[in-house]
Amino acid sequence: MPTAPPPASICLLRTSALGDVTHVLPLIHTLRAGFPLARLTWIVGKLEHKLVGDVPDVEFVVFDKSMGLDGMRNVRLALEGRRFDVLLHMQVALRANVLSLGVHARRRVGYDHARAKDLHGLTINERIPARTGEHVLDAIGSFCEPLGLKQTTVHWDLPIPVEAAAWAADQLPDDAPWLLINAVSSHSVRNWSAAGYAAVADHAQQALGWRVALTGGPSKSERQLGDAIRAHMHSTPVDLIGRDTLKRALALYRRAAAVLSPDAGPMHMANAVGTPVIGLHAASNPARSGPYSDRRWCVDRYAAAAHKFMGRAVEDLPWGTKIERPGVMDLIHIDDVIERLEALDQARRHGLLRC
Repeated sequence: MPTAPPPASICLLRTSALGDVTHVLPLIHTLRAGFPLARLTWIVGKLEHKLVGDVPDVEFVVFDKSMGLDGMRNVRLALEGRRFDVLLHMQVALRANVLSLGVHARRRVGYDHARAKDLHGLTINERIPARTGEHVLDAIGSFCEPLGLKQTTVHWDLPIPVEAAAWAADQLPDDAPWLLINAVSSHSVRNWSAAGYAAVADHAQQALGWRVALTGGPSKSERQLGDAIRAHMHSTPVDLIGRDTLKRALALYRRAAAVLSPDAGPMHMANAVGTPVIGLHAASNPARSGPYSDRRWCVDRYAAAAHKFMGRAVEDLPWGTKIERPGVMDLIHIDDVIERLEALDQARRHGLLRC
């Protein structure tokens, strides 16, 4: 049962990153269903706002981390004179903890002791239930529990503008299933090899009759890896790197039959619009940070990485341990990824996909 009396105003603080802000959307729906009259305010990063800023019935306060202290000051000024019934403080980084001090709230809900760090405990007065073995989305969803709610359903309803959908339709015609390759993570050690991506892309086009498109942002690293993939390929992909916006990327993912990606924001964006994801995991545990809806198609070499780089079994590692070591993604072999792609293709042909 929801808390009584219900809160009239709730502030959510989760500024980054792209994948993590998609995990907040199911919580938004849970709060809206439980407290339909509450005013929801979300402090979110500038880039991330471009992805979620059109979610209805939510007030957004944008934090530009590139501005340093001025960015924090702007958030504080935007909230000056306001007091919330509840702050849901869902980010434990030191910068976010400092930012939270500009939010005046009677109840300040944060992470349990095990997951709190960087002085997080000094900025809150309540904690979510202490659990281990949770996916990040479920951990974020548990922030409603101190308010008397329970997140029992998960849906995203992330808006895609008509313009973005029309642009994506022009890029990806309905003449074949599309494999979209987003090759780059913000953590470079999570990136797989250009030769690996190229071999999978060739197999998709030549053996399975799929078409392939390369996607990604305008950064130098994304352009360089995209060029390297093309150089290794024997077939020709559609190159959309640097040509889309976040909303256009969502529209592309929604049209795709599958998205191939390391642990990165596009993995979760694709999952949020219902597209199967072939996730490449060695540096991170897919049970914690893989595509939430369906991890059947992931290549999971996290246990092998734990053994090789940590000398330990997975069950002996603290939950959430990242094994971001040079060469960790070499544990993923081309045949591993092709096998998952072929299994997904068979499921698609027999109408057995779900997401």
